[in-house]
Amino acid sequence: MKKEFAEDIVAEIERDHKQRAEARRPFETQWRLNMNFYMGNQYCTAMPTGEIADVERDYYWQEREVFNHISSLVETRQAKLNTVRPSLSVRPFSSDDSDVKTAKSAAKILNSACEKLGVDRTLTAGTMWSEICGTCFYYVGWDSAAGLELDRGVFEGDVRIDTVSPFEIYPDDISAQEIKDCRSIIRARAVDVDEIRRLYGKTVEPEKSDIIGFSSVAVGGGLTAASAVNKLSTGVSENSAVLIERYSAPTDKKPDGEYAVVANGVLLHYGALPFINRADGRRGMPFVKQVSLGGAGCFFGTSVVERSIPIQRAYNAVKNRKHEFLNRLALGVMAVEDGSVDIDNLEQEGISPGKILVYRQGATPPRMVDPGTVPSGFDAEENRLLNEFRQVSGVSEVMRSSEAISANMSGAALQLLIEQDDTRLSLSAEHIRAAAKEIAEHILRLYKQFGTDARLSRIVGQNGEVELLRWSASDISSDDVVFTTDNELLSTPAMRQNMMFELYKLGLLFDENGRMSQSAKHRFMDALGYGGWDGDIDMSRIHISRAETENLKGGYCISEFDDHGLHINTHTAYLLTECPSGKKAARLEEHIREHKRLAAVAAEAENAVPASSETPRPIITGGDEI
Repeated sequence: MKKEFAEDIVAEIERDHKQRAEARRPFETQWRLNMNFYMGNQYCTAMPTGEIADVERDYYWQEREVFNHISSLVETRQAKLNTVRPSLSVRPFSSDDSDVKTAKSAAKILNSACEKLGVDRTLTAGTMWSEICGTCFYYVGWDSAAGLELDRGVFEGDVRIDTVSPFEIYPDDISAQEIKDCRSIIRARAVDVDEIRRLYGKTVEPEKSDIIGFSSVAVGGGLTAASAVNKLSTGVSENSAVLIERYSAPTDKKPDGEYAVVANGVLLHYGALPFINRADGRRGMPFVKQVSLGGAGCFFGTSVVERSIPIQRAYNAVKNRKHEFLNRLALGVMAVEDGSVDIDNLEQEGISPGKILVYRQGATPPRMVDPGTVPSGFDAEENRLLNEFRQVSGVSEVMRSSEAISANMSGAALQLLIEQDDTRLSLSAEHIRAAAKEIAEHILRLYKQFGTDARLSRIVGQNGEVELLRWSASDISSDDVVFTTDNELLSTPAMRQNMMFELYKLGLLFDENGRMSQSAKHRFMDALGYGGWDGDIDMSRIHISRAETENLKGGYCISEFDDHGLHINTHTAYLLTECPSGKKAARLEEHIREHKRLAAVAAEAENAVPASSETPRPIITGGDEI
């Protein structure tokens, strides 16, 4: 690449980054203000320049205590949203037997990869960012230095998922609704120059910058959390440089898009987008966006912290003014005639019990000014502000305190109140589910692009059995990820257990003889969370597991100790849903018939009257022998 061409690219990207930073500045200021309020630094305000400045006291005696309700609101919301972990599956590309089989393999590969990559922890970290700042991002790319080491310094590679704060993302258009609507996205962050040399093989000089470097600032060393937020603008390490990555979407002239990396005036990389991570085998930007509350015509979302800041300020003011009034009632305010007493002594010691107060002869004795009583308006305003917290955040007193508002509240009313709370949070939960689904699609597409060599993954089956799955990119024919569970907030474990009890009371779990079969009992106990609770259920699990193993391996054999009913149900379900047609289906049909024949023989033997070994006595009627 010519030097002039590289210098032009560097200058254009750095200029583009500065323009986007200026356009994004109002959002960045709001995020910093949100973080200050969440961490407890609530006597601050945003300046027109974008800086966060402290608000000084009006009087030295003013109380400035912080009664932080914002942090508890965020923690409560996050604790509820952390239960949103959707179960994902892969939809087959077609109804062909091979596509159905590869889709099942892809689902197993996906579940194993999500467990290995710690997707749950990543979503938890991202949810914290989205709840405070309103938006978070996930970087889903390929790390060639991860995975098993195949040779000295050569690794098989693996997917890498990072949580990215909104401070690092600069879209080309603030009004774009989604990532796919942006023509390009810049990710800028402070990175150690040694790490840059390792990644790109080029030397970059350190630089000082005012970029927000959350990843490089540690709360500690005498800094409080609130002061650390204020020092983030100058918190970049001296051995760091600002790494600017610009991802440009594919166009007619550049069908594979553009990926350029710049640091301190040095062009580190220039080429096409590295990952085929979009539908239909197209290249795209390796980011997934998650918002807390979406906004119309805005790239970044909104946080409940932003809506709660005015209420938090008013609440702090009311509580502090109320405490100042109470201090006046407790300590009193004294009126003293000028020159009648020793003012310095009175200020230092006050009026202690039993103190002898000496005043000038002929002067008016000091007296306590009647402060009155605390106005009832303080209590009314405090309760009104607490109600506003609940209305704005969608977090009721039941969720925050984990107890009912009234002791006389019925169970049905309490359950209805909890469902209403969950409904308020369901919008944020849907954004998390959508982000998890998109991350899963990226994972499958990256494995399909880079997983050419055979790999081994540990798969845990439904019965807790661990198996090793050998797979490669050819085993992933579909990346159409779908949900297999509803929104977890709308269908909690308690709600599902209550539904199971209702089905049991209605008799819908019984067979035609009015009894619950061992298989139904096994599934019922599993749904209640007591799978394997007694010996009978353990035996049912063993029989079902044996039948499922026969279905997978195709080796059908009957033992005299088999539970024919469980085997018949398991084999029949597999025959009607998953078993491919052909010789295997024919062998399975014959195997089911043999189970039914042996089950019928066993039933006849059980119901038959056993013959007695004694000689039957004759029946005598009317004196005649028969």
